[in-house]
Amino acid sequence: MKRRQILGFLGIVIAGLLLAISLPLVTPSPVVAQSNNILVSAAASLKDALEEIKPLYQQSKSNVNITYNFGASGALQQQIEQGAPADIFISAGKKQVDALEQKGLLLPGSRTNLANNRLVLIVAQDVEGVTSFYNLTDEKIKKIAIGEARSVPAGQYGEQVLKKLKLYNRLKPKLVFANNVRQVLAAVETGNAEAGLVYATDAKISNKVKVVVAADEKFHSPIVYPIAVLKSSKNPAAAKEFVQFLSSAQAKDILKKYGFLVPK
Repeated sequence: MKRRQILGFLGIVIAGLLLAISLPLVTPSPVVAQSNNILVSAAASLKDALEEIKPLYQQSKSNVNITYNFGASGALQQQIEQGAPADIFISAGKKQVDALEQKGLLLPGSRTNLANNRLVLIVAQDVEGVTSFYNLTDEKIKKIAIGEARSVPAGQYGEQVLKKLKLYNRLKPKLVFANNVRQVLAAVETGNAEAGLVYATDAKISNKVKVVVAADEKFHSPIVYPIAVLKSSKNPAAAKEFVQFLSSAQAKDILKKYGFLVPK
């Protein structure tokens, strides 16, 4: 009888130990907020403004991780068409977004216009005597930096202006083509070109160049920045929220600070 009691007691102890060991395995883990990763492919001319907007947005959306991929709009368009990951695309021209929309790569109803810009002629601070586009034919102007028109919207607009002024063929031997508008700015800043065609927003962030004149808007296509969520986005809801924030008063104030023209 005593033996049975001892065995029964041992059985109870062993069962208790097994239950204690198994408890941590079945205890629910605390709920942790998942991070939403958003990849924004954006025109290079937006870099400074978007970098300033990012921490402002994350003050209220701390679980959202925003990563930027800056470059020439045409190059970004090609990346997206070839399957590169991206949640949002912001171009410096309609052409690139139109192409993605025609191929069904945009989330329907997500496209809107973020801002507008102006095209300006800049020269290095030490260059004197240049007061118009026509002065670019002067002998002292050896090189003129401009974006590659096939992939850089600023280059496309610049080419349109020079052709409208009947200067393109005369200036073609002086043209130095860049892969994005920030490279154009850098070429003038470093003295690798005496003049360049950039956006007003690019000229505004540099103290090494000066604006000669803004191009007449009737000489080029409208400089508009369309924005859209991509159909392939892994986080369409979070992407839509960020697009909406970019149209908020806070974001618009930052865009205006950098010289962009924003819708009222």
